[in-house]
Amino acid sequence: MSVRKREWTNPKGETREAWVVDYVDGSGQRRNKNFRRKRDADTYANRVNTEVRAGTHTPDSTSLTVAEAGQRWLQTSENVGLERATLAGYREQLNLHIAPLIGSTRLSQLTVPAVRAFEDKLRVDRSPSMVRRVLGSLSMILSDAHERGLVAQNVVRGLRSKRSRGKEQRAERRQKGKLKPGVDIPTPAEIKTFIAALTGQWRPLFLTAILTGLRASELRGLRWADVDLKRGELHVRQRSDRYGRIGALKSESAERTVPLPPTLINVLREWRLACPKGAPDLVFPNGSGNPRSPSNVLQRGLHPMMIAAGLTKTDGEAKYTGMHALRHFYASWCINRRVDGGLELPLKVVQARMGHSKIGMTADVYGHLFPRGDDSAELAAAEKFLV
Repeated sequence: MSVRKREWTNPKGETREAWVVDYVDGSGQRRNKNFRRKRDADTYANRVNTEVRAGTHTPDSTSLTVAEAGQRWLQTSENVGLERATLAGYREQLNLHIAPLIGSTRLSQLTVPAVRAFEDKLRVDRSPSMVRRVLGSLSMILSDAHERGLVAQNVVRGLRSKRSRGKEQRAERRQKGKLKPGVDIPTPAEIKTFIAALTGQWRPLFLTAILTGLRASELRGLRWADVDLKRGELHVRQRSDRYGRIGALKSESAERTVPLPPTLINVLREWRLACPKGAPDLVFPNGSGNPRSPSNVLQRGLHPMMIAAGLTKTDGEAKYTGMHALRHFYASWCINRRVDGGLELPLKVVQARMGHSKIGMTADVYGHLFPRGDDSAELAAAEKFLV
């Protein structure tokens, strides 16, 4: 490694000078880079010397831009067969969030401070969850580039390793707050009103959502072959994505068996006779027998039925606008005490019914709904035993 002064005369006869950093990279290739000031050349030489020794140096001349590396990452993601919806999300994060801010930056110039500055820009007008997803995508881009030998290290990991992930998660949960009955979760009274207003093809679909807690994609992909009306249970084995493609479930634990209450069994028996027939043998297909689209279920089903039931906001729109609200209700119904009309199931059973991969997820989302065991009657009984 050397730093030397270079002088030359340009075509106009003027004398010019530059400071040249001359070195050999980790692969044995000779490299050089020019600087106008010796101070800058010395700084670069010291950094490169450290990186070459550590095996983390990538020359600027051989480095792709972040946008170019992102396109290669997307191609890799397509080749491994990721879901279309997942790929669409990745592409959106690259094109709308990453490329406009740091797309022209070369991978070799992407440092931990540069990533931190990028994160600060994201936080100006993007939600914490979006910032987390975008940084996750950037990390995957750099990991893909590292595997290709295009960059020596993933600097996003260097950024995250300096923090407590648990603290970030707790801060985000504090900002979002706990799920609240009557706000995020329909109350039993609201569900009773909603069920009374259900008619036609929407009655069996939404009644199944309420009484089984299936995800919207699982409902759209449910087959009659997976519904055992004699034994009173259904088996969750596949799902339909937003594009109508039938495929595997979100996780191994999502494959599960859910019991069916008597009323729902009778409703499904009647619906089976009227259900449109199609090759996929779906329980809740569209008119031609194919998977419904998410927008069809929401805009033609859930929202009108909510309004018909009088469950509206001040502007007259549906109070609960997503299918996940019905899934939240099912979880709360499983948790609530029997004296309050619930099933009072243990946490582990609730996890299995919901198809959560980890019991911690069930506890984090719904733990505050479990009976506390400290109501006045129980406290009085315990106190009388002691005093």
